[in-house]
Amino acid sequence: MHSAKRGLRALGVAESFSGREHSTLAGIVMRKDLRIDGSAFSRITVGGMDATPAVIGMVEALGRRDINVLMISGSVVAWFNIIEPDEVHAATGLPVIVITYEESSGLEEDLRQHFPEDRERLAAYRRLGKRTCVRLHTGHDVYIRTAGLPHELAERLCNDFTKDGRLPEPVRVARLIARGIVRSGVCR
Repeated sequence: MHSAKRGLRALGVAESFSGREHSTLAGIVMRKDLRIDGSAFSRITVGGMDATPAVIGMVEALGRRDINVLMISGSVVAWFNIIEPDEVHAATGLPVIVITYEESSGLEEDLRQHFPEDRERLAAYRRLGKRTCVRLHTGHDVYIRTAGLPHELAERLCNDFTKDGRLPEPVRVARLIARGIVRSGVCR
């Protein structure tokens, strides 16, 4: 990957709850110059374990070979539906950066409380591993997990795709689109 390339593209993925049963995922293809040139959408089950295949499906549905990296807003979405970056990377061949925005002591106790017999979910959560703090050029911190690329490159890409504020643009715009779809009532 040539990170200095102006036409480098990221697929930003974010979710918004669309009801008690489903949540909406939006994916936005964004060039490094911050132009949007594609989108994809999916629904996942609240409290399910279908977020990883949904992200993989979005990449496959786009059918594009010019996407260079995935930026995903959070590994645990839609009430403990876990996106596994290593599995997404293995299935798509694309490097993955999962971005979160706050320090946390973890969710293992919450998982045990809400899903006491679900060993698969707990194992998926444990496979996520630790997050690393990245200071953006804007002065804000984000926490990342990566698959398929070195931490230094992930940090540079987060900065390259951040115009201002605390969010890289691909995930910021994907979150806005997901929320807009949910608010419009299209996904109920």
